[in-house]
This record gives sequence, C-alpha cells and structure tokens, in this order.
Amino acid sequence: MKRTYITTFLTCIAVLCLFFGISRTRNISGAMSEITVGFIYESDESAPYSYNFSRAAVLLKEELRDSVNIETRSNVPDDAIEDTLQELSLKGCSIIFTNCHSENISTLAAEYPGIQICQISDMVVPPTEYPDNYHTFNSEIYQARYVSGIAAGLKLQELIDQGVITKEEAVVGYVGAYPASSVISGYTAFLVGVRSIVPEAVMKVSYTHTWSSYMKEKSCAQELIEDGCVVLSHHSDTIGVAVACEEAAAERPVIFIGCNKSYQDIAPTATLLSIRTNWVPYMIDAVTAVMNHQTIESRVKAKVHGKNDMSAGFAENALDILDLNRAADKMLRVIDDSIKNLLDHPEIAYQGPYTGMNPEEPSDWITLEKGYIENLDSSAPSFHYVLEDVIQIVRK
Repeated sequence: MKRTYITTFLTCIAVLCLFFGISRTRNISGAMSEITVGFIYESDESAPYSYNFSRAAVLLKEELRDSVNIETRSNVPDDAIEDTLQELSLKGCSIIFTNCHSENISTLAAEYPGIQICQISDMVVPPTEYPDNYHTFNSEIYQARYVSGIAAGLKLQELIDQGVITKEEAVVGYVGAYPASSVISGYTAFLVGVRSIVPEAVMKVSYTHTWSSYMKEKSCAQELIEDGCVVLSHHSDTIGVAVACEEAAAERPVIFIGCNKSYQDIAPTATLLSIRTNWVPYMIDAVTAVMNHQTIESRVKAKVHGKNDMSAGFAENALDILDLNRAADKMLRVIDDSIKNLLDHPEIAYQGPYTGMNPEEPSDWITLEKGYIENLDSSAPSFHYVLEDVIQIVRK
C-alpha cells in the first residue's frame, strides 16, 4: 500500500511538472506565451544586407519583449546550413528567419516539420514543391527603386537647370552583384524612374560577380564615375560604392542612392537618400501567427503567391526611404505623389518606349509600351530584360 502511495505521489508530481512546463509556453487561451526565434545570416551584421535583417530582429525583440528569445547565427555558408538548422532546432526554435541564398534550405525544411522556416526569396521558383513549413517572403523593392529614381531624376534636372551638366551628360551608373533578375529588375525600375523626370538619361551597369567585395564595388563605382556617371546606385553589399562617390564628390557633382541602410555617416556629401526593405512587419506577424497556432500567410499583411510565398511594398509598410530630411519640399511632394501613383498603376515602373533582351537567352525579347507588373506571381523579382539603347553593360 505504501508503495502505491509513493507511485501515485510521483505520478502527480510528474503531471504537475508537465502542466507547469506547458504553462510556460502557452497561456490559458492555448497561445504560446514564450517562443524562441532563430536568425541565420549569410554574412555578419557589418554588411548592410545582414545589418538591415538584424535590425528587424532587434525591433522584434523590442515589440514582443520577454515573450521572445532570439538565437542568431552569422556568416553561415551554404555547406553549414544543415548543421545550423540542427543546432537551432536543439535550441528550441519554433520559427527561423534567414537571408541566406542557399537552395538547400527548402529541402532541409522537411526534416524539421515542427519549425516554420522563412527564407528571403532569391529566384523564381514553383512554390508548390516545398514542405508546408517552408515559407518565402520578400519586399517589392522595385517600388522603392523606381521612386528613388524619380528623386535622382529631380536632382539631375536641378543640375541641368543650373548649367552644371547638360542633358547629354545625364548618365546614371549602377553597380550590381550579378546579372540576375533581382539586380536587373532593380536597376531597370530605377532608370525608368530617372527618365520619367529626365527623358535623356541613360545608364551604365557594372557587375562585380560577388555579393560582397568592398574593393570590387569601389573599383566599379570609380570606373563609372570616370566614365561620366553623375548618379550612382547599387545592388551590392558593402560601403564601397558610397565611399567612391564621396571621394569623387569633392571634385565633381556625384549623387549617391544607397540601399539597406543610411549612408549619411559614410557619404554625407554625395548621398541624396537611401532605400531599404522593412522586414519588421512580416517578422512580427509571422512570429505572432506561430504563437497563436495560425498559418503565417493568414496573419501577415501581404500578397500571397501560390503556396507560402508572400511579397509586400509601400502599402504594407514593407519599404522605407531614408534620409528624406535632406530633400527639398518639392521633392518630398513628388515622392509622396509618385508612391500613390505607383500603387494605383504598378506597371509604370517598367513602362515606356523600350525594348528589352534577356541576356541569358538573346532570342527572348520584350516590349514595354503597356508596361510590366513586377511581383505579380512571385515574391522574387522576375523582370530580367536589359533595355536596348538606354542601358549599357560596361563590365559583364
């Protein structure tokens, strides 16, 4: 009889422990009261791309406070993805966000069905092939590229009106990592924005063939400036272009449009403004969805493409334009009006008397009289045509 009492007592203790263990992660309504969130960065937080992603992690913690525990892994190469996912799973992560470009993540997600894995989309992919717990997301960054191009065009027009440059000298430079659709889509929208103000503007593009090389990015920017470019922007991941513009701005007019962070501290003379994706709304809603046992796509305010793929733009607060305090009142009004017009007519970011060729398939051409709607079927940018006559690839 005594042994029975002891067994019953121990069973009660076990049940109570289990109850209180569950209570730590769920409130009375069944929602989790505490969650561990993993972040995997392809670089470290000193690189603008991962810095902007890590900023969202900080703001997520500030918003949800003690209910969120953050686990971060930086500088994760492709061959370390599998070990990193396993490590974060052992840390108890319920959701993982990553900005890595690895294609392995979508396959490995099936091995962790209890973890929601969210990856920035990098390419056009069939969304129905992936596990239910794998999600892709991205901003409609072309919107910010287009609007920042309009701002650059206004500054170019100002230089023309002042007699500093002629219309024929309205040359735009762009440093891109690779001739991928994500890069081509961005610089095309940027140039169309510039040309909506200065129709004579043309663009020169230089590729580095790496996402992160300070020396290559700076060198490409210097060459573009020496080749007559007055405006420079970039889709690359160091401060190299900004530094090159600031150094040149001491002797000639050079306008810099940055991405992923403010460059006021690096290029205070050259920087007009910068753009970035605001990852915070997606992350907060995705984490809240998991805590409440909801699907991420049912909670996040964004466009859903196929299975578990989402994109968002200005309308969903997924894009920021930084350093607008430097802009004149006229420019601020034009930017505001341009955003409203773009949201009503998304095709205008790729509309005009243009013909474009797919650099990967020379027989593939497109005409843009009626425009092109980006992110219509996927969160990954899909426009991949180089515009004839107005865009020159100077370093392939």
